[in-house]
Amino acid sequence: MYIEKTIDQVRRRYADEPEFVQAVEEVLFSIVPVLEKHPEYEKADLLGRMVEPERMFRFRVVWTDDKGIAHTNVGYRCQFNGAIGPYKGVLRFQKNVNESIIKFLGFEQIFKNALTGLPIGGGKGGSDFDPAGKSDSEIMRFCQSYMTALYRYIGADTDVPAGDMGVGKREIGYLFGQYRRLKGNFENGVLTGKGLSYGGSLIRPEATGYGAVYYLDEVLKLENDTLKGKRIGVSGYGNVAWGIMKKASELGAKVTYMSGPDGYIHDEEGICGEEKLQYIQWMRANDPLHCRSYAQKFHCEFIENEKFWGAKDVDICMLAATQNDVDVESAEKIISSGVKYYIEVANMPTTNEALKLLRSCKHIIVAPAKAVNAGGVGVSAMEMSQNAERLSWSAEEVDKHLHKMMKQIHEVSMKAAEEYGLGYDLVAGANIAGFTKVAEAMMEQGLF
Repeated sequence: MYIEKTIDQVRRRYADEPEFVQAVEEVLFSIVPVLEKHPEYEKADLLGRMVEPERMFRFRVVWTDDKGIAHTNVGYRCQFNGAIGPYKGVLRFQKNVNESIIKFLGFEQIFKNALTGLPIGGGKGGSDFDPAGKSDSEIMRFCQSYMTALYRYIGADTDVPAGDMGVGKREIGYLFGQYRRLKGNFENGVLTGKGLSYGGSLIRPEATGYGAVYYLDEVLKLENDTLKGKRIGVSGYGNVAWGIMKKASELGAKVTYMSGPDGYIHDEEGICGEEKLQYIQWMRANDPLHCRSYAQKFHCEFIENEKFWGAKDVDICMLAATQNDVDVESAEKIISSGVKYYIEVANMPTTNEALKLLRSCKHIIVAPAKAVNAGGVGVSAMEMSQNAERLSWSAEEVDKHLHKMMKQIHEVSMKAAEEYGLGYDLVAGANIAGFTKVAEAMMEQGLF
């Protein structure tokens, strides 16, 4: 079988890249009915071409610390697939970043970006540089060195990076400043996630979390259910989780569980209101490895070195931390807890074995990350549009476009699954909908 042959080839060729192999397996196994309908894809070796990046850059990044001592990190940029538009994907600065992680993120980005309905291809980048504990000056020097190595290969019509873990508005500012210095032009469409003073978009920081809640709301509506009164458990407390907390409380739900690397908190009153949400931002900026301080400040329960997966008083589980957060053992706890809605938000937060188990459970609806978290890149593409038009949209206008886009992503995923007789399978539906759009573009453009 063509799909199995391609997966076997990827396993052999990239045996040392487990995250990338996992991402390829998850997508390809779910598009079997599409390949059965389109035998011409095999003749053109569409899958073989799709699992190989169009370009993969690896480069050294040399920078000096505040003591004048030089350090060398590895930088990456993966321009995975540009069939439907310029490469678009975030940069991640984190000490565990390697080629496998960059490629898995880039591969996922291809289909996520296709689902938005916007003309953007898939890419990803980053470095094993860890911003934690570094001064602003050290981070600036690193960003300047990183951009000096990369600037020739990006542009508003070529490749448009944005921010992810370890890359916030500060880092994007330093990166753009160096790009402008090197190019001598104000090409602010080359990066997204910028500050508002030089072309950033309103609600971009909240966009991924907001979009996830809008997608969840569509799932609930189909079940004749509502967000009002729902209790949500969120893994992580980064930018995405913060957006979920804000929008969920606006729509009548509340996040009552939140986990971090050191354990989880249980706040029965809900993580909502200005004081608590501002404190979440402070934690993210000042102590990203511990959530215990939240429990101490707001006098709620903290369980050390545990996850909340088995909690019985959670209606919706939203994964907003990092890849492979949930394995089979964790999935079994989630199933036994009685949770009805399992919403992936972080990129590939569930192992393939755990995902298979959760999807087989009849009382749980599973929503996939590549659909649920597409709001972030969607608003990034809107930022590109604003930059191209020299315009600035209001927060209400951006939010309206975001809400509409998330409704459409849910709808096209649902319809794609139904077209192939798969019922209400949002995981397969998202993969099929994203894949078919990219596949059609690749076939029409010929072999290269």
